[in-house]
Amino acid sequence: MPPRTAQTIDDALLAGWPLPQPDAGGDKEVRGHVLVLGGSHEMPGSVILAATAAMRAGAGKLTIATGASVAQTVALAMPESRVIGLPETPDGGIIPGAAARLDRIADRVDAVLVGPGMQDDAATAALVRELLARLGSTPLVLDACAMDIVARHEERFEVPVIVTPHAGEMAHLTGGDKRDILADPDRFAISAAERWNAVVALKGARTVIATPGDGKLWQHEGGNIGLATSGSGDTLAGIVAGLAARGATLAQAACWGVALHARAGERLAARFGVLGYLAREIPAEVPALMEALARQD
Repeated sequence: MPPRTAQTIDDALLAGWPLPQPDAGGDKEVRGHVLVLGGSHEMPGSVILAATAAMRAGAGKLTIATGASVAQTVALAMPESRVIGLPETPDGGIIPGAAARLDRIADRVDAVLVGPGMQDDAATAALVRELLARLGSTPLVLDACAMDIVARHEERFEVPVIVTPHAGEMAHLTGGDKRDILADPDRFAISAAERWNAVVALKGARTVIATPGDGKLWQHEGGNIGLATSGSGDTLAGIVAGLAARGATLAQAACWGVALHARAGERLAARFGVLGYLAREIPAEVPALMEALARQD
């Protein structure tokens, strides 16, 4: 495979790659309906963070599917959302077969995010396989333990999806060494993108985004160490899913999502300091950042 040269995701690239904009006379359906599937009795906050970020990225309609034990808590925290409670395994996952409970909305959503805050890796992988058979070409973002499907089932997706591993997760998913991945993220991202037929956003201080088939590769450097905090990855996944629900391609949603997430961290660091701002504060920075980038000549 010939070497690829990574394009840098900067303001100029983003300005020349504008996000889809809803018609001014449209309604919430026009802005996109996002389904976020995640959470568990130990981590209900993760799905709340991701769902909030998806809405801040511009999606107009939100449905959350989560464990029945925390569904009411999530519903109270997210009054903008419809919340569907799903039966759980003893280990805190969603039971196999639960995807059928989502059939009534599967053809009415514009993007799906699976993984934030989920437990029971085996049950989650089984659930993802069920969803793949139901979603068709609907954009799908896999985060956290939902990505484990590629390790457990050596999955090559029929329709491309987005996966968002950091180096440690990539090591688990591929059997590689984390140190090798950190030393050469481009190679691992490109290989995984081709192997899985997925847009791979390999997260780090330098995030690399690779697409399958067309040979495209992007890189982003920015943000700060403050983004390395609990819940930050959930917000990134939510931003990406929200952009995909608006009509962004998988590659565009990944590139813009990474850039917006990093710039949100920079704004928060300027106000609070580099260390100590919270993941829950990241989504609120996104709308103004999108507006500022859209106004560039």
